Amino acid sequence: MQLQTRPRRKMVINITSLIDVIFMLLLFFMITSTFLEQPGIKLELPTAKTSAHNEPQEFVLTVDKKGGLSLNRQTLTLVELESEIRKVLPRMKDGALVLKADQEISHGLVVQVMDLAKRGGVKKLIIGTKPER
Repeated sequence: MQLQTRPRRKMVINITSLIDVIFMLLLFFMITSTFLEQPGIKLELPTAKTSAHNEPQEFVLTVDKKGGLSLNRQTLTLVELESEIRKVLPRMKDGALVLKADQEISHGLVVQVMDLAKRGGVKKLIIGTKPER
């Protein structure tokens, strides 16, 4: 005599919601961890409500009110910027460069500096801000 057995139902735990929450947390921490505050050359940085204090980065590119550039306090011109970044790129942690531009600088100059930094090999460009009070 042959007994008929029912196939057992497999237990499945639906973790779709859990994965969504984990990705949202990951995205939140990635976005909020890219702002940086560092002392240095006298600049009037733009303010941002979401800025946070992070550990100082090794390489800082500053653009002052007059449009002067300096990489870690070494004065540069736009022509020298790309080649100088290529020289120091192997010493940059994760290819990260902090860009601190005075808030009165034209947007075009900031974009030009960002483009030169990216062409120089910078993988991570961090925009320096100060917390809003």
